Amino acid sequence: MTDSLAALKTRLADVHNLHMAEAVLGWDQQTYMPPGGIAARAEQSATLSKIAHSLFVGDETARLLQEAETQNDGLPADSDDARLLRVARRDFDKATKLPEELVIETARVTALAQEEWAKARAANDYAAFAPRLERIIDLNRRKAEALGYEDRLYDALLDQYEEGMTCRDLDPIFAELKAATMPLARAIFARVDSVDDSVLRQPYDEGLQKQFAEDVLRDCGYDFARGRQDRSVHPFCTHFSRGDVRITTRYQSNDLQPALFGSLHEMGHALYEQGVDEKLDGTILAGGTSLGVHESQSRLWENLVGRSRGFWQHYFPQLQQTFPAQLSHVAAEDFYRAMNRVEPSFIRVEADEITYNLHIILRYELENELLEDRLSVADAPAAWNAKMQEYFGLTPPDDAHGVLQDVHWSMGAMGYFPTYSLGNILSVQLWERALQAHPAIPQEIEAGRFDSLRGWLHDNIHRHGSKYPPRELIGRAAGGPLDIKPYARYLQQKFGEIYGL
Repeated sequence: MTDSLAALKTRLADVHNLHMAEAVLGWDQQTYMPPGGIAARAEQSATLSKIAHSLFVGDETARLLQEAETQNDGLPADSDDARLLRVARRDFDKATKLPEELVIETARVTALAQEEWAKARAANDYAAFAPRLERIIDLNRRKAEALGYEDRLYDALLDQYEEGMTCRDLDPIFAELKAATMPLARAIFARVDSVDDSVLRQPYDEGLQKQFAEDVLRDCGYDFARGRQDRSVHPFCTHFSRGDVRITTRYQSNDLQPALFGSLHEMGHALYEQGVDEKLDGTILAGGTSLGVHESQSRLWENLVGRSRGFWQHYFPQLQQTFPAQLSHVAAEDFYRAMNRVEPSFIRVEADEITYNLHIILRYELENELLEDRLSVADAPAAWNAKMQEYFGLTPPDDAHGVLQDVHWSMGAMGYFPTYSLGNILSVQLWERALQAHPAIPQEIEAGRFDSLRGWLHDNIHRHGSKYPPRELIGRAAGGPLDIKPYARYLQQKFGEIYGL
């Protein structure tokens, strides 16, 4: 290793550590921080963002990066150092396009906005949040213009979360998703009452829900010695190192699903971060390579594992012992079908597998309209409700069940939502490849064993961190590019069988 590369790594590690410190503040804000701390927390986050940005885009970083690239030009293309230099160059070139005041203001505004969003959602008061949303949209427009794009403003924002992806790529994918899911959804809606999920909507003690969910997470491989689970308004996963990966969930005392599937979903993210190769820890290669790949992990564990018949053949007897009054008279097959009931619904995070992507498409379309000033913030609730009626035949009863339900806009995360659907599609491709390598995985899941599946995901996804760009990693792990056909086939087979289609 050359001296310039060693010095660059040290400098990048300092930047990384500042970002991780900021992430700790963000985790605390959403879990344990008292409401009175929000103003000070916004300034603290802004300060850390300023220092990290200044350090990263400084002249010394530019010099070290240029020297390291020149001196290490002959490195094997697949080496960790060559890949680190690629990511450093990409991130540096993007960061230098962003004015420091924009970075600072974004950190400050979004820290305040997350608290204001939570209050507005609880009070069903969109008007209280709307001015902050106006500011966030303006900041995202400025960011997109600074980063640059060829066709659509949205492209610059999407590229932050899914490298190389544009609206030109995404629009055909979403068109194909609509074509694959909407006819299936309508056919199921006509038979929606053939599956009864009332068993899920009974009094369930939250403490016992927590205990059961965490026992399942341990079985799946989530390491509580390197992680923890807490409560938050909106479930999330965050990490500060591979030795400290934290998740949250939310509980409803009259519904089993939010806590259980929220826990499994965030655990999928956490296994990715806990599984990054130790030699990459603390470097810019430590995190997942993209949010689409990240979501493939969470959606795989939540749906392909957690909503599978084999999973409940194993865990339903344990759940019956935990909640005998509610479940002792229920058959495992009926519980499996209840967990997979399809119906149009208001809340994305509680949506079934068939309708989930329609929630994402709705948000993608509205984000484009807001960013391109074809839709005003004042008119967003009405536009949201109109699209809900178009896609689901429903009108939200209030904004808390509509335009206010997601935390992402308050975080400044526009361009993020499409990665959920990309993750859905990729999850089935990866599942099928894992089954090719280990055909006994379904039987192992029935026995409550997950080592083969987790091991395959570790070897092909987790350990690489962000060493490979998403398209390359997908090609390596899935054996080809993103392909909707396996996902559409999975939905048709699974729900065709449940609903007799």
